[in-house]
Amino acid sequence: MNFLQSLQNPHVKEWKKLSTKKGRDQSGLFLVEGFHLVEEALKSPESVQEMIVREGVELPQHFYVDSIELTTITDEISQAIAETEHTQGIFAVCKQEKQEFADLHANRILMIDSVQDPGNVGTMIRTADAVGVDAVILGKGSADPYNAKVLRAAQGSHFHLPIIKLNLQDVIDEMKQRGIAVYGTALEGGNPYREISSGEPFALIMGNEGAGVKEEWLNQTDQNLYVPIFGESESLNVAVATGVLLYHLKG
Repeated sequence: MNFLQSLQNPHVKEWKKLSTKKGRDQSGLFLVEGFHLVEEALKSPESVQEMIVREGVELPQHFYVDSIELTTITDEISQAIAETEHTQGIFAVCKQEKQEFADLHANRILMIDSVQDPGNVGTMIRTADAVGVDAVILGKGSADPYNAKVLRAAQGSHFHLPIIKLNLQDVIDEMKQRGIAVYGTALEGGNPYREISSGEPFALIMGNEGAGVKEEWLNQTDQNLYVPIFGESESLNVAVATGVLLYHLKG
């Protein structure tokens, strides 16, 4: 077990870089924080490169870390690498899973088109996990899936299903070749979601909070859907609408 005390230690500098998208992209790593997320990460121990624990923090007995490098740090370092105001002082450095979409043979997928709010993206990933979707595809312009706010909102779902950054056109083409229905979401020219049968393979595209799904994708779908609003609200939150539609389509 290592014990680090200096903020100038090269390891600390590398951990701090993981708070930036550039640092995560260059290293292929990301940092999770807190007992719950670390516990979820440890359920896939091959994903965990290193664990970091503030001095004085005790690991729960069911945390199996024998094969994982463990580093103890001071409170000062813990505060420096934490993304939360009141950190629990436990972290895991995890590997970004690199998967090819074509290799997954996924039959039920969520496609996220330029959704920028990290909380929404994380909640959409968590919802897809709860529904039992095979994969989540993030198109250009969406929040980085390894952003700390996305990780917290997803509550560990990153370790439960494939999350892939990809050009949505490639996914749409693949789905069409396999005869799987592609649904967009749009009020104009769309149909109430209950008119669509459930239980069949599908690809669902959810769009940007303000602009919606890009026109180029809507023109290629089998059908576009919307969730009716019966009250005075102008629209549903994109993550809430995602839950309604995914649960219906999954059947």
